[in-house]
Amino acid sequence: MQAMEFRRITNLPPYVFSIIDGLKVEGRRRGEDIVDLGFGNPDIPSPDVAVEKLAEAARSPRNHRYSLSRGIPKLRAAVSDLYLHRFGVGLDPETEVINTIGAKEGLSHLMWVLLQPGDAVLVPSPSYPIHLFAPLFAGAEVRKVPLSTQTDMEESLRQRWEYSWPKPRVILLSFPHNPTTACVDLGFMQSIVDFAREHDALIVHDFAYADIAFDGYSPPSILQAEGAKDVAVEFYSLTKSFSMAGWRVAFMVGNREVVAALAKLKSYLDYGTFQPIQIAATVTLNEASEYPKLVNETYQSRRNTLCAGLNRIGWEVEPPKGTMFVWAPVPPVFAHLNSLEFCSLLVREAKVAVSPGSGFGPGGEGHVRFALIENEQRITQAVRNLRRLFESV
Repeated sequence: MQAMEFRRITNLPPYVFSIIDGLKVEGRRRGEDIVDLGFGNPDIPSPDVAVEKLAEAARSPRNHRYSLSRGIPKLRAAVSDLYLHRFGVGLDPETEVINTIGAKEGLSHLMWVLLQPGDAVLVPSPSYPIHLFAPLFAGAEVRKVPLSTQTDMEESLRQRWEYSWPKPRVILLSFPHNPTTACVDLGFMQSIVDFAREHDALIVHDFAYADIAFDGYSPPSILQAEGAKDVAVEFYSLTKSFSMAGWRVAFMVGNREVVAALAKLKSYLDYGTFQPIQIAATVTLNEASEYPKLVNETYQSRRNTLCAGLNRIGWEVEPPKGTMFVWAPVPPVFAHLNSLEFCSLLVREAKVAVSPGSGFGPGGEGHVRFALIENEQRITQAVRNLRRLFESV
């Protein structure tokens, strides 16, 4: 029998994060204390009210049946209320809100709806991997737009559009940005919305870090821009804001035609999230609306501890204004190593796991990403370990 061909995944590059994870696992098996600042997996507990309501709802047999792939009405209404109070954006829960099984599921299936072979999409680079690969799974071509805190993103986007053929049908954005932590203001969002309206493009904004921001910065929803509903949809998730990563609860909101199109596809693919989870998420949105502030305070304290510690040992980093990450250049003394080699060295010699920038596309080479998923004591320990490594060079 011939070797089977798996056409959609044959050309996927190696998942470099798994290499670092493997080194971490090997070290721990040897009894080494590895401080894990790699995978962005929140360690903060979910709200008590969510856990209590989930347990209560799960005991009712009527909640064990298939649910609605669009999300139960009260959940969609709760999301509409959140957008009205948080961003001043009115949403019709019947036509402008849909529940997804996490943002990655929603985004991936949305690309199936919007794109086919021969289409193109603009995506910042470096980027969260699914932003690069979801369009590729749909058969589209990805046009990478260079992104860093120094880059004029708007101008880069316009230039990439002008030199692309076919003209990109979709512009995929995410601010505050993972991994670079770049942030934008409402003026930027308005410019991109105006650009999309002028060029007949659709904006997909992954708003994963809507509530994780520091030093007085407030991330704008793209739907706050005038005319945004004509050309934009946005993903909002409970993963980071409410520390509910494993629950897989997210939403796509905005343009009603796009919401209807995703709902049509999902009606063929799934029966929605387990209904007790939807019920618990509804109660959480309605009764624990202040929880993101507590989550945010935790990440800000960890950010301060890590950035101050790194700068103290000579690893110069800029404290981010948003996200649960710190994006750091590979220090000059280790410039002869690529980001994967450097991260491998950190696990072996400093007992600290971080993510190599190359895992976020070629544009991420030369950087590493710290995830703020350990408490201040563990972060301080990581800095001590890194200092010893630096001093030994």
